Amino acid sequence: MEWTFGTVLWSTAVFAFWIMILSMFIALLADVLRRDMSGWAKAGWIILMVAFPFIGILIYLIARPRTAESDFGPYGEPVRHGPSTLRPADEIARAAELRDEGRITPAEYERIKQHALS
Repeated sequence: MEWTFGTVLWSTAVFAFWIMILSMFIALLADVLRRDMSGWAKAGWIILMVAFPFIGILIYLIARPRTAESDFGPYGEPVRHGPSTLRPADEIARAAELRDEGRITPAEYERIKQHALS
């Protein structure tokens, strides 16, 4: 086979295309595994992307749920928005410190205290 400028250019374009598809597959595979969804949903997306790479990736990009920027920390780790991991006594003590420093009002302190005790 003789390598002309056209064949080198075409081979480079095909190689870049496959690298792009491979990197998209790896990124979306990591995205599927990181998301909070059922095991069956994760398995379904992975099977779709493996069986039909181009169409599966395209469908996933269109259908995946959006996430707010606040759902991830500065290093890409998921941020939990659920109940605090602090014990109620620790939460109340921290709120009392903030109230004593004047950083929160007594009404805010009472609200935090009621939330911690509930």
